[in-house]
Amino acid sequence: MKSSPRMAGVNREAPVNSSPAVASNAEGEEIEVLESTDVLPVAPEDQWKSLFDKYDPEDSGFISTERFRDLLATHGSELDPHKLEVLLALADGNADGKICYQDFVNLMSNKRSNSFRRAILQGSRQLKGCSLRDEAGLGLSQRLVRHVAYETLPREVDRKWYFDSYTYCPPPWLILAITIAEVAVFMYYGLQMDRLVLQVSSPSFLKSPLPYHPQLRAQAWRYLSYIFMHTGIEHLSLNMAMQLLVGVPLEMVHGALRIGLVYACGVLAGSLAVSVTDMTAPVVGSSGGVYALVSAHLANVVMNWSGMKCQFKLFRMAMALVCMSVEFGRAVWLRFYPPAFPPCPNPSFVAHLGGVLVGLTLGVVVLQNYEQRLQEQSLFWIFFCVYTLFVLCAVFWNIFAYSLLDVRLPPPP
Repeated sequence: MKSSPRMAGVNREAPVNSSPAVASNAEGEEIEVLESTDVLPVAPEDQWKSLFDKYDPEDSGFISTERFRDLLATHGSELDPHKLEVLLALADGNADGKICYQDFVNLMSNKRSNSFRRAILQGSRQLKGCSLRDEAGLGLSQRLVRHVAYETLPREVDRKWYFDSYTYCPPPWLILAITIAEVAVFMYYGLQMDRLVLQVSSPSFLKSPLPYHPQLRAQAWRYLSYIFMHTGIEHLSLNMAMQLLVGVPLEMVHGALRIGLVYACGVLAGSLAVSVTDMTAPVVGSSGGVYALVSAHLANVVMNWSGMKCQFKLFRMAMALVCMSVEFGRAVWLRFYPPAFPPCPNPSFVAHLGGVLVGLTLGVVVLQNYEQRLQEQSLFWIFFCVYTLFVLCAVFWNIFAYSLLDVRLPPPP
């Protein structure tokens, strides 16, 4: 883990998600500190009090921004240069010219409180430092982190803060683990069925305990485990490419918990959407989760078009849409292609659409609020409540609708 120096001279280990993220638009018009679920370890209260009293000899409960700048000048060598740049911006831009004790404690402890955020929002100073892209002499790992920052974050100060904070600990393990598991399952069944292309045409394909099948919808794990089965190597390859190229950078920036939430919600929405709209079809493939991540990322790029500085972004966005269209077109063609073992139809394509809807709602909120507490975002709760309502309605649909509508289901595999 990367050590985050303290103003009081105490060096402690800090988790990656503990550094406050600071946002500014491409022109540096406004600065805001975003919030996270974690905070850095706070030094004992008497240490903060003694340091504050040193710069508040009148015991007024406030220190002027000039004195705060003196404090930064004294202890600034202990900070990462990009973080020092942001704190100086706060000192220069504070509208009332002073900082209260609570804001001071929040600043020194990197605490993501509302008072600290309001203090930052008072600033309007444009950051004058050079862009992260212009920095030279970086090692391979640092260049990779810088590349990921420009791929996913629309604001220069966010990119600088992320560049200073990221330590590869923990690594982006979630998307890699899911991908490895998908490849391992595919190879296992490929050897067992002695085919790699269009495995779905094998009589034993749906006999696995993993795919979703309408006759076995009471087995709740199948609503998630279907992602480990793919119709063939062409299906797996497209999903794996999009999953790695988009999912790994997003996980490096937003963390496994948030990206895992978007991915899992896309997977569950995909299978439930099939059970509601394409009631007789099975489901396989990780397209629900993959399309949730890719749709959220593309929407974030479009919404922050001027701030996103990734190279060839228009061309790359077009290529991503082409890949998604090819994969979706393949799924639609396969669904209506005569099945190998009627009356059971081929796997449904509706899971792709479920993933897209999750990406454009929950996914966008997650990616827009870099290191901010999602539980404090009203839009997150609106979309989460809508998603929860959909899940509950789909569960009741699966319990009652099939018998009420007298749906003719294919025989169990």
